[in-house]
Amino acid sequence: MLQEMAPFSYNHTNTQDMWYVLIGIPGLEDSHPWISIPICSMYVLAVIGNSFLIFLIVTERSLHEPMYFFLSMLASADVLLSTATAPKMLAIFWFQSMDISFGSCVSQMFFIHFIFATESAILLAMAFDRYVAICHPLRYTTILTSSATGKIGIAAVVRSFFICLPFIFLVYRLRYCGRNIIPHSYCEHMGIARLACDSIKVNIIYGLTVALLSTGLDIVFIIMSYIMILCTVFQIPSWAARFKALNTCASHICVILMFYAPAFFSFFAHRFGGKTIPHHIHILVANLYVVVPPMLNPIIYGVKTKQFQDRVMSLFSPISTCC
Repeated sequence: MLQEMAPFSYNHTNTQDMWYVLIGIPGLEDSHPWISIPICSMYVLAVIGNSFLIFLIVTERSLHEPMYFFLSMLASADVLLSTATAPKMLAIFWFQSMDISFGSCVSQMFFIHFIFATESAILLAMAFDRYVAICHPLRYTTILTSSATGKIGIAAVVRSFFICLPFIFLVYRLRYCGRNIIPHSYCEHMGIARLACDSIKVNIIYGLTVALLSTGLDIVFIIMSYIMILCTVFQIPSWAARFKALNTCASHICVILMFYAPAFFSFFAHRFGGKTIPHHIHILVANLYVVVPPMLNPIIYGVKTKQFQDRVMSLFSPISTCC
């Protein structure tokens, strides 16, 4: 079937007429229905959990603080990331709906990279929030005003948009010769570029530059923030006060590890572990990456944040009283 849908020709193909075939997880096609069950469950939980988190932050005045504003942005990005990928993924697994137009594929590619870059910037903003709160507590309200917080949020989105916008032009400038099978469950930049019959050196260089100068710098600044936080915390004489200060960072650290660890695995495995790590493992990790962190983030913050627990109890206590 795939061979019929993927003729190879040396004639250049008009991008408006091109359709791609997303084959899901190569080598695990027979397991697609079973793999879809946890992915669908995690997607539904991610949408419900993050939507509920946003609802709590918007409706509870005590949560109208910079940290929770950034958290609401992170929750929104999680919903968008999982929604940009999971529905098509499940359509492939359930209905073998593998075809996708070139324009739709490029749109999905842009939104995936854009949301990823935005989430990375939001995590940096949250690290800065924790740095100010712990290292400069008396100046917290004067540094992170509502205006400053809003500008940081806008800057995160605008930066990510302009960083990822060239990806669209980079794939549209290439000439394509008929190859149309993408061994993945969703479209990403290099997956599309590798189908071109032109040199993709510019695409590779720009992709690496974005990874190093945006996400890479975000990680460096996050690490620097936590180094300064640790230096400040260990100057506190009371162990109880130290634990309390570090506990406010626990949720953020967990989210950071969940966000960057799979991304680094995919990045390095793709470039240096191609022969040692099976390709279906790369794709499986990439699929889980778009649903597992979005599902776990609301749980982590719900368990670690007393304000959320109190708000949830206040919402459900009338229900339990009536029953």
